Amino acid sequence: MKTIATAAGRHVPVTELGHTLMHEHVFVLNAEIERNYPGRWDEEVRVADAIAKLESAYDRGVRTIVDLTVVGLGRDLPRVQRVAEQVRMNIVVATGLYAYDDVPMFFKFRGPGLLIDGPELLTEFFVKDLTEGIADTGITASIIKCATDAQGITPGVERILRAAARAHRETGAPISTHTHAPTERGADQLAVFVEEGVDLSRVVIGHSGDTTDLDYLERLLDHGVYLGMDRFGLDLMLSFEDRVATVATLCEKGYAGQLVLAHDASSYTHNFDLDAKEKLMPNWHYEHVHADVLPALRDRGVTDAQIEQMLVANPAAILG
Repeated sequence: MKTIATAAGRHVPVTELGHTLMHEHVFVLNAEIERNYPGRWDEEVRVADAIAKLESAYDRGVRTIVDLTVVGLGRDLPRVQRVAEQVRMNIVVATGLYAYDDVPMFFKFRGPGLLIDGPELLTEFFVKDLTEGIADTGITASIIKCATDAQGITPGVERILRAAARAHRETGAPISTHTHAPTERGADQLAVFVEEGVDLSRVVIGHSGDTTDLDYLERLLDHGVYLGMDRFGLDLMLSFEDRVATVATLCEKGYAGQLVLAHDASSYTHNFDLDAKEKLMPNWHYEHVHADVLPALRDRGVTDAQIEQMLVANPAAILG
């Protein structure tokens, strides 16, 4: 039976992952900013806070989160391990690179046809994380993360997407993406993945729930990908009611087998001032799906079987 490595060092059978939120974060932290302009981060306070929030989500019914924090978002697996070892929650970790425009300077001049010619380090790094482990932790990643935002397929973004696709082909690992749904960037990603020979049944086009454009969403779904309806709580971007209605409509149309749910939340993010986050997005946390979204979906006619499909069967199929 296929097992999945977790940040605590456990190997969990995919059939035992339970209710799984497929796009979350534990910490989003810019360590370079914090080192040079300190004052926003307190390690012990934040670790304790993450433990409390994950334990509360476990009591609510969440059993596994997929932490899609990769390079570019401040991945620090030893810090996540500290949390994982003290919670009941399974935390599945990712490899990949998060950028909207270009690769970091470290990669800028290294690679095929570049100033320092050689193999594609991005693919090499992703594969190492998936097969050998991240840094010296011994914990392997189980999924690949990449991103395309409103800027579209820039040369740097294309390089990352193709590296992710090639790491997928070499290892079989699934791919989960960040997209800008209003500009249909999922379709751009899909085109690259098709060119690269990616198994589209192993792809989650993320943040697809940021739009109500059913035509766009169904065009993606009809290629066999999963859609991440994974920003519940980010009501500034799209209302709760619209997010729920979109999922309910897609379930009614028979697509529950290709949807996954989540929040894109974190216990702490450097990207927002904490007070502003609490004021403007009070529902952006790990428990919102179970506390508020599932009852609203049921009210719209989504069945318990469809909910289990989206929260249990689909994540197990993607990760397994």
